[in-house]
Amino acid sequence: MAWANSAIVGVILTPNRESIVKVFGIAGSSGSGKTTLLDQLIPRFVADGLRVAGIKHTHHGFDPDTPGKDSWRMRQGGCENVVLVGARHLTLMRHYPEDKPSPEIGEALAVLPRDTDLVVVEGYKWSDFPKLEIYRPANGKTPLWPEVPGVVAVATDAIDEVTGQTTLPLLDLSDIDAIYSWIRDYLASH
Repeated sequence: MAWANSAIVGVILTPNRESIVKVFGIAGSSGSGKTTLLDQLIPRFVADGLRVAGIKHTHHGFDPDTPGKDSWRMRQGGCENVVLVGARHLTLMRHYPEDKPSPEIGEALAVLPRDTDLVVVEGYKWSDFPKLEIYRPANGKTPLWPEVPGVVAVATDAIDEVTGQTTLPLLDLSDIDAIYSWIRDYLASH
């Protein structure tokens, strides 16, 4: 397994889980390019032989099921958990009542396979795990790093403008290889 001798970035222990996985997030304002960056980073981690899982957190309501289908009817009947299984996919749909808060990251991590090497997270910005912020000053939004826990570096398209605003490492958002190398080095040393 890659990184077998490195320290652990995120430790996830739940009653039925003894595994420890690395967790690293990408944070940023809406439209900053979080998903685009992950689209470019994930294949690099996989090419290095890592078993990668992804978590995407959204505050917008969504339902992955189709009204009228058997799995939807099971949920309508009262099942809190429905597992939809096909030839190449397995999907767990867990229902949370409207009056309950959104699940925390620990719940999402707990359902992942034990042999996962790395979990990349988009969202859960207020949760305290290491993350890279994508910051584009031209978008007119304030940076997250002063208030959001866990930001360990900033990738930006305006290095000259952002230099001096933070003591965090600054990475050129257009240099995906450098961002990937920085994250790999960070994960290997923490």
